[in-house]
Amino acid sequence: MTTGDPSQNRISTIIVLAIVIMFMLSMCSGCSTTVPVTAKFPEPPGLSATTACADLKKISDGPTLSEVTKTVVINYGTYHECAVKVNAWNEWYQIQKHIFENLVP
Repeated sequence: MTTGDPSQNRISTIIVLAIVIMFMLSMCSGCSTTVPVTAKFPEPPGLSATTACADLKKISDGPTLSEVTKTVVINYGTYHECAVKVNAWNEWYQIQKHIFENLVP
């Protein structure tokens, strides 16, 4: 094995050291950004979650007992469908809000 010029070894060492330092600096600066990062709240799941509930049916003038009963049954079903939709929406919103608040510092 031959030994080279000591000044050549020193230059090689300086070049390797400079490359290592530049690599370390580039790794440290890669984590920072000058652009502000903003989190966006997710969109609601589907169109049915954001549509309004159907209006309840009204009883006509001079109703019979069968018409009143039919209207009450229809309104009862409509109300419970709306309640399920609203409860699902509230649950989705609370979960997304919790996730959003825990991710964004």
